[in-house]
Amino acid sequence: MRIDILTLFPNMFNGVFLESIIKRAVDDKKVSINLVNFREYTNDPHNKVDDTPYGGGAGMVLMAQPIFDCVKSLKGPDSKVILLSPSGIPYKQKMAYDLSQEKHLILICGHYEGFDERIKSICDAEISIGDYVLTGGEIPAMVLVDSIVRLLPGVITSESHLNDSFNDNLLDYPTYTKPRVYEGMEVPEVLLSGDHKKISEYREKERLRITKENRPDLLDD
Repeated sequence: MRIDILTLFPNMFNGVFLESIIKRAVDDKKVSINLVNFREYTNDPHNKVDDTPYGGGAGMVLMAQPIFDCVKSLKGPDSKVILLSPSGIPYKQKMAYDLSQEKHLILICGHYEGFDERIKSICDAEISIGDYVLTGGEIPAMVLVDSIVRLLPGVITSESHLNDSFNDNLLDYPTYTKPRVYEGMEVPEVLLSGDHKKISEYREKERLRITKENRPDLLDD
């Protein structure tokens, strides 16, 4: 998979993409991640990529031209272009699975007050990672990349993500490790039984219990 990220602040990604699982995936050539500063594509003599909004209002708006030209230079027949925006559709685990099947993703990070609305015409999807507003699309892009790359074949074992939270609209079951007793709290006896059928049944019941307590809306879905 190839992922191109359009951003005005490429250095923001260094700490995330140069560590842990994502770095190993890049080193193993499971994914290619490219940071593209779309300021390099502006036609403005002063290198501007934003301007005041028509109709007035606070803040500056990203202009269409730099982003249009940047996307055109990167886009191919297998590309999927995604705009990171608080007005997008909510990001879900199933979307991560679907996007992990794509060959080429282009992620557009906004900044300032917003985008020229015409930029949406060259996008295949508009995605939000939650009902809150951030200073830019860089952190949402990191979230998408992390959630997608871990699902690529060979990045982590398939068993590690088959039981993830949100699979089947249920949260994950609780896990424990040594010691068996810590500050008076004991590991549930069933997990020490060696009976895999009982352990599986316990974990499914716990997934349902935790989902009911913490995210009953998932059960409604």
